[in-house]
Amino acid sequence: MKDMAKLFQQAQEMQARMGEMQAKMAEMEARGVAGGGMVAITLNGQNQMRKVEIAPSLLRPEEAEILEDLIAAAHHDAKSRLDALLQEEMSKLTGGLKLPPGFKLPF
Repeated sequence: MKDMAKLFQQAQEMQARMGEMQAKMAEMEARGVAGGGMVAITLNGQNQMRKVEIAPSLLRPEEAEILEDLIAAAHHDAKSRLDALLQEEMSKLTGGLKLPPGFKLPF
């Protein structure tokens, strides 16, 4: 019975830490760049685009296709960086606990 109580307490502690983590993740930001810094996109921890920066030299009609490609590349870069940040923070929360592939926290 003691083990069950201890397990329940650990689950409650984990749940509290998850709430703190979710709040912290919402405040995180990752900035992705493309084209040697000519396009940059900033995402928050909830994968919402917060900012797009475009070098003035790309704001010409003949550069539209290049600009579109660079925006997509910068978004991908920001998403990758954000995923790495979130994974790092999640590892801290779980104490290095190895989760099964495809198992993501928070639930």
